[in-house]
Amino acid sequence: MTDEQNQLIAERREKLKALRDVARARGAAAFPNDFKPTHHAADLHLKHGTTPNEELEPQAVKVAVAGRMMLKRVMGKACFATLQDASGRIQLYVTQDAVGTEVLADFKQWDLGDIVACEGALFRTKTGELSVKASAIRLLVKSLRPLPDKFHGMTDQEQKYRQRYVDLMTDDDARARFVARSKAVASIRNFMVEHGFLEVETPMLHPIPGGANAKPFVTHHNALDQEMFLRIAPELYLKRLLVGGFDRVFEINRNFRNEGISVRHNPEFTMMEFYAAYWHHRDLMDFTEQILRHAARATAGNAQLAYGGRAVDLDQPFARLSVRDSLVTHAGLAPAEADDAAALHGRLKSLGEEPPDHWGLPELQFAMFEAAVEDKLWQPTFITDYPVEVSPLARASDTNPAVTERFELFITGREMANGFSELNDAEDQAARFNAQATAKEAGDEEAMYYDADFIRALEYGMPPAGGCGIGIDRLVMLLTDSPSIRDVVLFPALRREAG
Repeated sequence: MTDEQNQLIAERREKLKALRDVARARGAAAFPNDFKPTHHAADLHLKHGTTPNEELEPQAVKVAVAGRMMLKRVMGKACFATLQDASGRIQLYVTQDAVGTEVLADFKQWDLGDIVACEGALFRTKTGELSVKASAIRLLVKSLRPLPDKFHGMTDQEQKYRQRYVDLMTDDDARARFVARSKAVASIRNFMVEHGFLEVETPMLHPIPGGANAKPFVTHHNALDQEMFLRIAPELYLKRLLVGGFDRVFEINRNFRNEGISVRHNPEFTMMEFYAAYWHHRDLMDFTEQILRHAARATAGNAQLAYGGRAVDLDQPFARLSVRDSLVTHAGLAPAEADDAAALHGRLKSLGEEPPDHWGLPELQFAMFEAAVEDKLWQPTFITDYPVEVSPLARASDTNPAVTERFELFITGREMANGFSELNDAEDQAARFNAQATAKEAGDEEAMYYDADFIRALEYGMPPAGGCGIGIDRLVMLLTDSPSIRDVVLFPALRREAG
């Protein structure tokens, strides 16, 4: 913090001290909590924004507004201020004749960032701006820290993430992003309920982490005296509910993965997972497409978007390609090469990858997809037929047991969703868990644990089903044209502040 900022804070603290003294002498509170706004800025603009002053002022529309003072112009016996509430901004006109000499003198001492309450009547200034002609105005909260420069706002991107409260005060685009996020989540929730899905809540603390290949956060439960894990996915609990008899369930909530941080990854992130009995992976793809199209229309107004200056069309049917076919379409491989393990092994080595010698064709195809195709999938594309080895919870294909009835949805080169026909054969699932446990013992920190209770649940019988997870943060990035996941997470994970 600069010397100038420290000086401004010291001056504001002196003003607050004086306010406390005055309030104490009057038997009042320095931070009063007895004002109730009756109007919001956006509603006033919507209702009266185009009414000419010769019609508006005679109506004497009485309003009571409150918010943060963002701008102030002092002009002798008349002053202007811009008040910002949760909905937007409106101008205040404060005159000595209307509020009195003492109140106007106090007002002139108030600072930008202070939270004020104003009562008065609407009118339009000579420049045409809708305003409140104050009949009463008072200070509700004294701001001790100065706002960023009014023209440039916060320019340090990390500070915007670290002090999101200031970012939201000063950046209209930041507020709009998080309003859009709320709309997107609400639209998805409503869509799911309208299609017969039951919203549920499952544990965030797991005795056994499961549902995805990921490294968990580990904690300790004192009362139970046992190690616990922040959940990496709700999948195994949601599928237990299918066993219990709920046919369609969904959950929108946090997952935690103790992995890297990047523009695409935050260790705490929001997912929507849904499961439907008697659905397979093709049903899931159809429905996932509908969800995203609906969310785009509800949030952005239409399903034809722009991201990073490039078009993204959610209106058209999403493309569908197998892992193998994507190598031919997007990586330039000849069909014979895409089916040749030795050729793929050589291609991967030329790209700087080191595929293990024991990998078979499906694993090599998948590795080639990750290395050469994934980031090319700009328009919505479902990739299907994932190898069994990387899909421990998915049902194997009846026609090709080396691959599963699994898909991932990619848009702008990023995974947006992951779904599959669920494995409901208890013995097959137990064998795959055992394989994962062996991999974990060999040093794979992301391999799954053996979950005996989930196997027991499957032994009671789970109906044939499909399930899918959609990354809410990445979807909001797309809908708001945001380059980093940190732009759409209110309080992203950051290294502890120095000092």
